[in-house]
Amino acid sequence: MARKSSRNRRRFDTLAVHTGVDKDGQYNSVTTPIYPTSTFRFKRPGVTTGYDYTRSANPTRDALAENIAALEGGASAWATCTGMSACATVLMLLRSGDHVLAPHDLYGGTYRLLASVMPRAGVTTSFVDQRALSAVADAITPATRMLWIETPSNPLLRVVDIERLCAIAKKRRLIAVVDNTFLSPLLQQPIALGADVVVHSTTKYINGHSDVVGGAIVAARAGRLADDLGFLVNAMGTGCSPFDAWLVLRGVKTLGPRMAAHQRNAQAVAEFLVGHTKVRRVYYPGLPSDPNYKLAKKQQAGFGGMVSFDIRGGSSAARRFLTRVRLFELAESLGGVESLIEHPESMSHASMSPEQRKAAGIGGGTVRISCGIESPDDLIADLKQALAKR
Repeated sequence: MARKSSRNRRRFDTLAVHTGVDKDGQYNSVTTPIYPTSTFRFKRPGVTTGYDYTRSANPTRDALAENIAALEGGASAWATCTGMSACATVLMLLRSGDHVLAPHDLYGGTYRLLASVMPRAGVTTSFVDQRALSAVADAITPATRMLWIETPSNPLLRVVDIERLCAIAKKRRLIAVVDNTFLSPLLQQPIALGADVVVHSTTKYINGHSDVVGGAIVAARAGRLADDLGFLVNAMGTGCSPFDAWLVLRGVKTLGPRMAAHQRNAQAVAEFLVGHTKVRRVYYPGLPSDPNYKLAKKQQAGFGGMVSFDIRGGSSAARRFLTRVRLFELAESLGGVESLIEHPESMSHASMSPEQRKAAGIGGGTVRISCGIESPDDLIADLKQALAKR
């Protein structure tokens, strides 16, 4: 799926392959070199080539950051060691007494960070159903400093209106942060819709091969906010290793063709599940019957590779079903070339209390699928045989 960058006339797939690559002026390598050094030699006291210590900056990591900034249409970016380190770094923009507004159905790891870790620093969070714009506006207090947005949500794939939420944030002078992990910059461009900061777990679709963990932060504009983020990445030491940056930079080159296969499979799987007697409900914005379809079609360039569903019989039925799949790997994470399946109640969202999961609509029978790039016929056959057994 070709998408023009708002900051460059080259199309998305071309930017993904070529941005950040041409860094070897000595040997003209067509791939970005890995610079595994921890430190760099000074030319003389106070004079460097632009690099002095890898925690602060590294050419391989900078190449990846350049690539992701271009894909997101941002002014600058930083590649971090995990997706959660990207989130934690952004939250360190806040001070004691500040308040965050976050979705009521966000990723369990982000919920844990906001609900259990940030209060130790004096930062509180209210979890709100962001589909109701009036509820968001009503929840803003004089202490609110940040609006955290995750769309589609994890795991129920609810879609919220980024542009309208960012307009509220701008009016109330809040920092609007969007977690774009589930769609990648190929399918959603939050900065073009008004976001100030975008975060990613590059472990997922951007890398796409389940062989590295990483994260990214993108600032929409140059200025104080971007300067503060750069300072925090350096001060906190959250930058990723050169080798991890190289792996992600390798993976991002194939984001476009991979995502086409992910979406093809997700659509086929969702349509199969909709008609199955043992499935109570399917969550996929690409289904015209899904309540998120209209908004997703408006603000996204595609529907993504994630599908969730509620199996009849609740938690015990879901757990039995998950022992019967053969092609799907029972594992957390998502966005890799192989198809993964998991049980949010006991896996990705286990850090949420039962009350919080209930409020978010995550039940014991909820199952989440990350569709890989295999044959859709084989994926459907595996689901069919697993659902058929008693």
